[in-house]
Amino acid sequence: MTAPNSRPNILILMVDQLNGTLFPDGPAQWLHTPNLDRLAAKSTRFANAYTASPLCAPARASFMSGQLPSRTGVYDNAAEFASSIPTYAHHLRRAGYYTALSGKMHFVGPDQLHGFEQRLTTDIYPADFGWTPDYRKPGERIDWWYHNMGSVTGSGVAEITNQMEYDDAVAFEAEQKLYDLSRGQDPRPWCLTVSFTHPHDPYVARREFWDLYNDCEHLMPEVGPIPYNDQDPHSKRILDANDLENFEITDADVARSRQAYFANISYLDQKIGGILDVLERTGQEAHIVFVSDHGDMLGERGLWFKMSFFEGSARVPLMISAPEMAPGLVTDPVSTIDLCPTLCDLAGVSMEDVMPWTDGESLMPLGNGGTRTSPVAMEYAAEGSYAPVVALRYGPWKFTRCALDPDQLFDLSTDPQELTNLAEVAEHQGTRLTLRAKSEARWDLAAFDADVRESQARRWVVYEALRNGSYYPWDFQPLRDASERYMRNHMDLNVLEENQRFPRGE
Repeated sequence: MTAPNSRPNILILMVDQLNGTLFPDGPAQWLHTPNLDRLAAKSTRFANAYTASPLCAPARASFMSGQLPSRTGVYDNAAEFASSIPTYAHHLRRAGYYTALSGKMHFVGPDQLHGFEQRLTTDIYPADFGWTPDYRKPGERIDWWYHNMGSVTGSGVAEITNQMEYDDAVAFEAEQKLYDLSRGQDPRPWCLTVSFTHPHDPYVARREFWDLYNDCEHLMPEVGPIPYNDQDPHSKRILDANDLENFEITDADVARSRQAYFANISYLDQKIGGILDVLERTGQEAHIVFVSDHGDMLGERGLWFKMSFFEGSARVPLMISAPEMAPGLVTDPVSTIDLCPTLCDLAGVSMEDVMPWTDGESLMPLGNGGTRTSPVAMEYAAEGSYAPVVALRYGPWKFTRCALDPDQLFDLSTDPQELTNLAEVAEHQGTRLTLRAKSEARWDLAAFDADVRESQARRWVVYEALRNGSYYPWDFQPLRDASERYMRNHMDLNVLEENQRFPRGE
């Protein structure tokens, strides 16, 4: 194992709801992303990386722990992430790292750190059980927090929004922390996670980035809206959950939403560029990971947002810049649950104590010419579903199974838009049965469904109880001790000014 003082610094750049099909080999050439382009040139780029679950909180708990939602119990955006589950922040901190988070991680429950020694901002979403779905009431829309198509019809230009205010603060705090780390007052290696909420809807962007895409040729989806009655059962449930019937979506709405989404990718690129600039100017070296929690359908097939295993929703960008991994393109399917063991591998930190219960595997071999033969697993058991839905990506194949629905089987090598379900085609029954056997060996859907229902029922009781009487929120409050900031009279001004300077004076 590597000695603590020789372990690499690690910078994780996470974004929210970024469609991985826009990153076939780094950012698509038509995107205005100069900083991500530079990062891509020195990174191992994973063209077929998938989320563990196409929804924020489940995806993030899985990314941090290397475990699928059926193991973590984080089934939806209001399920508690248990303090006893080790994350990459725990593994690295245990090995002597300083670990910090600036931005979103959508932790639900009283533990708002999960191994991070310090959080620099609060979260953007609530930490309690208020967003719990209810399988006992299939088809019920919980209007005050469910997605709806207003994000599409209300898209456009603005100079400030709730999300811009948040991401501006995330970037600022991250840059300030990098400056602070450069001063050398803490000898430990560091892992800084910077997690933005863009380009997550609502689809609203600043004019300077919007105008970059005025002549964009990609403002309409490749696959137009599929009539409701021709959609698969899960897609129908998503459209119902998103309240499609109460909105009329025009081509102008679609083009405007996609333009804002692309603009917000450029907004993020500028934020990331500022962070990388501070890293370079302070002479700090770090391994860098760029990843999203899940994707966004962006109007393909008439679907928006996430909650689906179709490529736009389930596939994510993933790039790793590290000396131990060669720059270049990897096409083998991988998962965000592979990042926890990969980060530990890069840092020389053992996960041996918990590996029997970890679903991911290190990506380092793939960054050195290796291959992956194991399937990539995905799960979804949140709003818009009436029972758990599971999927396997295996070679060119994607197989989806739900106790309520017919199987789906797509050959992505010949059908990248997933327009032809081969599950009932005679010549593909061998593939279907093989993948169904792999799926059944991994998942007992009846037991999975029972676990989800129990979790939901418990949380509804707890949430309603805690909302009676005085209420103590779990939302994270960043602590700032003003008596220890800048200059105070228990400090020596000369020592302070020298210690807070980088580089030091002559």
